[in-house]
Amino acid sequence: MAPFRGDKMKKSIAKRKRPALEQVILISTPWPLFNRPSIQLGCLKAYLKAEFPDLKVQAHHFYLEAAAGLGYRLYQAVSEKTWPAECVYAALLHPDRREQIEKLFRRDTALRKTDFQDLVEQTRKITDDYLERADWPDRGLVGFTLGSAQLTSALYLIRRIKEKRPGLIIVVGGSMFAGESWRGLLQAFPQIDLAVSGEGERPLSRLVSYLRDSADLATLPPVPGVVARNHPPLGEAVTSWQAPDLSALPSPDFDDYFKLLDGFGPGKNFFPALTVEASRGCWRRRSIEPGETGGCAFCNLNRQWRGYRAKSPGQIAAEIDGLTGRHKVLAVNFMDNLLPVKSLPETAERLDRLGKDLALFGEIRATTPFSVLAAMKAAGFREVQIGIEALSTSLLKKINKGTTAMDNLEIMKNCEELGLVNASNLIVRFPGSDEAEVEETLRNIELAQPFRPLKITRFWLGLESPVWRNPEKFGLKAVYNHKNYEVLFPQEIVRPIHLPIQGFRGEVVRQRKLWREVEEKVRAWTRVYEELHRKPASEPILSYRDGRDFLIIRQRRPGAEPLTHRLVGASREIYLFCGRRRSIKEICAEFPRLSEDKIRPFLRLMLEKKLMFEEKEEYLSLAVASKRRD
Repeated sequence: MAPFRGDKMKKSIAKRKRPALEQVILISTPWPLFNRPSIQLGCLKAYLKAEFPDLKVQAHHFYLEAAAGLGYRLYQAVSEKTWPAECVYAALLHPDRREQIEKLFRRDTALRKTDFQDLVEQTRKITDDYLERADWPDRGLVGFTLGSAQLTSALYLIRRIKEKRPGLIIVVGGSMFAGESWRGLLQAFPQIDLAVSGEGERPLSRLVSYLRDSADLATLPPVPGVVARNHPPLGEAVTSWQAPDLSALPSPDFDDYFKLLDGFGPGKNFFPALTVEASRGCWRRRSIEPGETGGCAFCNLNRQWRGYRAKSPGQIAAEIDGLTGRHKVLAVNFMDNLLPVKSLPETAERLDRLGKDLALFGEIRATTPFSVLAAMKAAGFREVQIGIEALSTSLLKKINKGTTAMDNLEIMKNCEELGLVNASNLIVRFPGSDEAEVEETLRNIELAQPFRPLKITRFWLGLESPVWRNPEKFGLKAVYNHKNYEVLFPQEIVRPIHLPIQGFRGEVVRQRKLWREVEEKVRAWTRVYEELHRKPASEPILSYRDGRDFLIIRQRRPGAEPLTHRLVGASREIYLFCGRRRSIKEICAEFPRLSEDKIRPFLRLMLEKKLMFEEKEEYLSLAVASKRRD
């Protein structure tokens, strides 16, 4: 009897060549924020699954496992500071340096009460348990994403995995390095086989395609965006290999994160925030190639990308609708450096039409109009980070922000009026800033007192930033790897590599003294704002109530009765008209019955009482409506 056809098929399949690459494991190590899935892992897994449906791809959000093991509060406290976070795994990498590493850890006052030795031991046990439980294939690729504060943790796991499975191919990528700076890391750490420079989907896909036929790295042909020890330098033309159109990318796959979270049980469960992308790259560097300077002088983010690409409003809304429905959560964080400027109104409208009570976060320009902010609030945005950075127009020009102090004061006021949380930064100690810029900052902080305080961020020098590329322009005499790396690693490792955080000589002492008063003033601003908003539903610090033909302005003060001001007639009309910035020409044109000689004294009076802000003959009323536009 002839054999059954199905038996022939089974024998034929058995004779086929076994793939050289059986599995891909993508890992994100501590210390990202634990309460959201890794956008890097989610995007890479979704792309690889779409390209290779039969390939086993796993995303290990190990940082979430570490957070659950250490306790969320302790993990978060460590993860908020780069150097203390890097210290933990550095002590495991180099136990002979543990004493000096602990001294570096304890420089952070918020963590001085933390038992460093116990923290390191707990972390070691959690990591050992993970390494034992994970199913490491005999033939596979393990990819690590290296972002902020992930260098030592990734290196420790890479070393341990190579000890267990020497044959596994280790690939690294992420925002920590770009271009040829990866090559130094490969030379210093032989356990790493390859690096992906820039956007990961296409280079990793090409790499996987090759490795499925042959796992011999010695014969690996050049792959755009992939750095290998035995290949010549990439050259500027091929430092990355990115998707030309984001519309072709699948929605990120976060199933592994939620499966891990669900397995913790009720005691350690929580509602996370999803992560999504509306764009990639820097909008202000949309016509700049890698290696060229441009954009904000302090910024070294996304230097690995060419231009700026954005998804359509429809694609963004569809992804958020699908992800929130699949995982039954409503908090969503946009991971963009800047939400798409031109399509933001339509994106907000489409999100609003979903009919979901979303809780959204995103980063926006300081020039975002009030109407767009209002549309964002209606769509579900509860918190925004604005590229404010400074309250001095002169300093904003120096750091190449492309904005003014008026832009920043106006959007801070608009956020207060709409009830949007403004989680923005004020950079201090920027090299090259001068006394006049500090004085301007102090004056404008006085006028910004009614609005949510900015967070002090001390300038740090990022590898490949415009300041790093042209240090003399900003008064720096020398740049080098930050001295803290010499605590974390032996000198023979640090010396030949350009590491992400750079140290510098020049301007340090001067800038520290120059900005001391600003830092103290911001701390006082924060204390007052928190005191005046201690009670639920507290009214704005500076607000008005409209009586149709008169206006009452109320200034709340800590430990004192509020000041009140009454404006009637034309005074009321001018003040309300300047609720959005207005030039003196616009004001005079709006009120032709009043001469400029009568208008100017009123404007001066409002400035003296700190009820208005003026810059270059433009005026902005600072009081907001007593009832927020929620």
